[in-house]
Amino acid sequence: MLDVTDLHTYYGQIHALKGISISVAEGEIVTLIGSNGAGKSTTLKTISGLLAPRQGEVQLKGQKISGMPAHKVAGMGIAQSPEGRRVFPRMTVLENLEMGAFVHGKVDPADLARVFDLFPRLKERSGQKAGTMSGGEQQMLAIGRALMARPTVLLLDEPSMGLAPILVETIFGIVRDINAQGTTVLLVEQNALMALAIAHRGYVLQTGEIVLADAAANLAQNEMVRKAYLGED
Repeated sequence: MLDVTDLHTYYGQIHALKGISISVAEGEIVTLIGSNGAGKSTTLKTISGLLAPRQGEVQLKGQKISGMPAHKVAGMGIAQSPEGRRVFPRMTVLENLEMGAFVHGKVDPADLARVFDLFPRLKERSGQKAGTMSGGEQQMLAIGRALMARPTVLLLDEPSMGLAPILVETIFGIVRDINAQGTTVLLVEQNALMALAIAHRGYVLQTGEIVLADAAANLAQNEMVRKAYLGED
C-alpha cells in the first residue's frame, strides 16, 4: 500500500531523516516509535507532501507521490491527523468535518454518518465551536476530519498527546475500529505501550534512522525497547 525508500529530509542544513525505508501493507496498523526529535513527525510530513525529501521516494499503491504538493497527495488517498490536532477553532464541528471533505468537492452524507457513528460526541456537538471543546474532543474531531477525506491510508501523529489515560484508551480503541473497517493506518506515537498493543508491526526511530523493525508483539518484548520506551529498568 505505502512504500518509503531511502528517504532523506532536511530542515535547512539539519539532516532530519537519514535514509529511512518503511512499508505499510494494506489493512495494517504500523507504528513509528521513538523519542522527541527522532524524526517521527518529519516522516509523516514527508509522506503527506508537507515536506519535500532531498533524496528517496514515497510510493502509494506503486505510484510515486513524493514531490507532489500536499493537496494532491490528499487527493490520492492519504490523510493526516496532525500533531496538536490543529482544528479550526472558530469553526463549528460540522464545518471542520466539511473541510476534511474539501478534497472531494462536496460532503458525502455516508462519510459524515460514518464519522458520527465512530464519534457520537461529535454528532452531539456538531454546532459547537471547535475551539471550545476539550482536548479529547478536539482529537476526535481531528481524526474525524481526516476520515472525511476518505483515505486509504490514515496518518496519525501523536493522537494520545495531552490526554487523560481513559481518553487514550478510547482513542486507541477507535483507531482499531477504523482499521477494522478497512483503513490502513500509520501511527506515530510516544506512548509506545499503547501503540504496540494495537499495531501489527513497528519501527523504532533514533535521530532520523531506523534502528529496529519487527512485529509489534516482538518489539514489545525487546529488551532495548522496554528499557528505552516502556519505562522498564
